[in-house]
Amino acid sequence: MGVCQVRRDLREQGCTAHRHSWSAGCMRYAPWHSWSAGCMRYAPWHSWSAGCMRFPERSPLEGRSESRAAERGEFWDAVVITAADEKQERAYRQQLSRKLQRKELPLGARYHVFADPAGAKIGNGGSTLCALQCLEEIYGDRWNSFTILLIHSGGYSQRLPNASALGKIFMALPLGYPIYQMLELKLAMYVDFPSHMSPGILVTCADDIELYSVPDDTPLRFDKPGFTALAHPSDLAVGTTHGVFVLKPSGGSESGDLEYRTCHRFLHKPSLEEMYRSGAVGTKASPSPKNLAAGDPSAPSAYSDFVYTDSLFYMDHDSARKLLAFYQQLGPLTCEIDAYGDFLQALGPGATVEYTRNTANVTREESQLVRVREEIFRLLRGTPLHVVALHKSKFYHLGTSHEYLQHFSADSALRFELGLLSTAGSVFAGGSEGSRETPCVIQSIIEPGSRWGPGTVVEYSWLGPDVAIGANSIVSGCHVPAGTALPPNSFLCALSLKVNGCSMYATMAYGVEDDLKRKVRALPDVRSLRFSGQGFLDCLDLWGLEVTGDLFSSSDLGLWTARIFPVCPTLRDSVLASLRLLGAVRSLSPFHLSGYQLLSIEEMLLYKDVEDMMRWREHISQEIRLLGGQADGPK
Repeated sequence: MGVCQVRRDLREQGCTAHRHSWSAGCMRYAPWHSWSAGCMRYAPWHSWSAGCMRFPERSPLEGRSESRAAERGEFWDAVVITAADEKQERAYRQQLSRKLQRKELPLGARYHVFADPAGAKIGNGGSTLCALQCLEEIYGDRWNSFTILLIHSGGYSQRLPNASALGKIFMALPLGYPIYQMLELKLAMYVDFPSHMSPGILVTCADDIELYSVPDDTPLRFDKPGFTALAHPSDLAVGTTHGVFVLKPSGGSESGDLEYRTCHRFLHKPSLEEMYRSGAVGTKASPSPKNLAAGDPSAPSAYSDFVYTDSLFYMDHDSARKLLAFYQQLGPLTCEIDAYGDFLQALGPGATVEYTRNTANVTREESQLVRVREEIFRLLRGTPLHVVALHKSKFYHLGTSHEYLQHFSADSALRFELGLLSTAGSVFAGGSEGSRETPCVIQSIIEPGSRWGPGTVVEYSWLGPDVAIGANSIVSGCHVPAGTALPPNSFLCALSLKVNGCSMYATMAYGVEDDLKRKVRALPDVRSLRFSGQGFLDCLDLWGLEVTGDLFSSSDLGLWTARIFPVCPTLRDSVLASLRLLGAVRSLSPFHLSGYQLLSIEEMLLYKDVEDMMRWREHISQEIRLLGGQADGPK
């Protein structure tokens, strides 16, 4: 089994930004414009186990001018990121501006951040409609000819709060130095798409990764009228939580890496019974371990059912125009529209109006919802849905603390396939004696004597000497004092705040299994909440707090809105106070909070100081450079 190499003709992207590229386990510089046409695409399926995903070492075009913008068709005309509100929009703009100033992104594209309108939540479907309106206001008819990448990154990441303040699209990855974030990875994965795409919009989410294997001379094309979606073979259990395609018969073999198919009907989070009844389930053969051991992977001896599930999709300009006209006529949205469930379910000859009345997957049902869904169905009925069936592909989601720890700290398939590092852009002085597991360390400094349990992720943090981090924990943006300990299964994330014009700090601390999205209706129901394995009422007793209306920052009663986190004048003091808060619960010993100003996570995000958090990250980076830190190879 040979080492995989990306063997594609290099195509100049005409950009000035420089980032690292992989080669032979080393991190070497290569300009953005030298990325190969399929630089983030896997080599043939059989070589996936090589764990090899590399950019070109050097472009043969490197001697040409790098000052001009990307030529027409070589890169996106516009990259659009959605935000939940104006405050999140400002935070995203600040980070984008810094990346562009540092030439960390291609300069040929127009970058935009569009916030959802104030008021009711409108879902990623509503965000899509709003983004179309914003493009129309900025460009008029000029965007008719644009290829546009639309990345949904609204929301406050309650299931992965270390991405709450600065956004999932700016979530750090254990790759390279300077550290890659999800935005760079998205641009890399899709770099080949614009040159094989008709004018239109590619819609994706900020917290997913699609990896696939196709021949070098077989690009993915998005040039058919209507909608085109990527489809990935998945277990039936995965299908119950994703969109599922019911494909028309192909008329031929489904062997090979890629196949263009037509979708008869799209199902959104269907039951097992519905998948079988609709004809979505296929059967595939796989070699048994015995055949593999005998060196004969071609002899199948086991069969399993599977479905094709969704990830990203493309809509041509005519379809986008149709949706924009609908939005302009509709007026303000007051309900959540799902870009997948409400757009794609209306497509294909087998689509029926029944789905418009199914509110099982809706977080909050509004009176406008069914009517709007029915109007979208009538608008898009008859529009074709084409599918690029990627027979050898994988879809990864990084939207929860569990998924984050699984893919970054454990011996996961994604870590192996994408070449994720154990230590990326960090100074890491030794570790636990006898420990076989290295934590995932991203742009951090870990001083001597520190100890950790398995399954730990540390990002943008400075751990003093003799700090102990318990197993299965996440530490983000913290300055942890010497000799302190974080219990196992814990989450610790510090935020810079601007409170009444003063710079302050607060650190959220809880158990990684805590449900921050759960809400109760009334104060007596608070007894059902759980914090770090204990009843929330018991925790309040340990902290010297009472259950009153002032305990919560809004009428949504839950851990997200509970005012329990101390506000402190320094980052170090903030981390120490929250460690004591969490330690009190784990040891069942009192730590009274009555002497502190307390904030909820909801309020911390309202007061967040993005510039100061970015300065902390830059301070860490400068110290790492002075100490000679660097990224290691994949582990």
